[in-house]
Amino acid sequence: MEILRKIAVNKHNPPTTIAFLGDSVTQGCFRSHCDYEAVYHNRLKRKLEVLCPNSVINVINAGIRGTASDYGVTRLERDVLSKNPDLCVVCFGLNDVTKLEEGLPLYVDSLSKIFEQLKAFGCEVIFMTPNMINTYVNPNVLERYIEYAGNSMKWQNDGLMDKYMEAGIATAKKYDIPVCDVYTKWKKLHAHGVDIDMLLAEGINHPIREMHELFATSLLDTMME
Repeated sequence: MEILRKIAVNKHNPPTTIAFLGDSVTQGCFRSHCDYEAVYHNRLKRKLEVLCPNSVINVINAGIRGTASDYGVTRLERDVLSKNPDLCVVCFGLNDVTKLEEGLPLYVDSLSKIFEQLKAFGCEVIFMTPNMINTYVNPNVLERYIEYAGNSMKWQNDGLMDKYMEAGIATAKKYDIPVCDVYTKWKKLHAHGVDIDMLLAEGINHPIREMHELFATSLLDTMME
């Protein structure tokens, strides 16, 4: 990718702008409130500022809780393109999976429209897969979310989340868009015996603050490819 080189040589030019289009994880939601400093894109910004201290980097937080990729299409112009980004990181899937198997075509179609518009605009694009969701119903889950946790557990354990991620990755590759596959890293942690449910702030789908570091370092690795 060219974005890291652009940041490094952009010492005396306008700021480099990176937009992040996604859901509540991108917005910075944890258990009961948002923390805009701990979220992965601010962690990435701080890393880039260390690497390129004479460059100015603007981050656009275009994450909205509870939204899926189809709404991302609707607000792409307003929340991303109007900001004239040099790079847009797209991360959807956690809410799309709630539409079950029948929602897969919509997910693919929505990502396709997002990728097409971003590429036509001329900015670089990264598709980042999200984290895993819960594999059991954590006793610490708030009572009002227990039923949802039972459903989301099935989506993860029965392979539906895997299908969504495979479809998203295939769509990105179709448009020759780099993939930052964080989901597979979570799967590897799980395969090695890590209790990934303890890494979810509310026991369902929001990573704890420390796990946002994995997103940030993974994105930096992708930017260096």
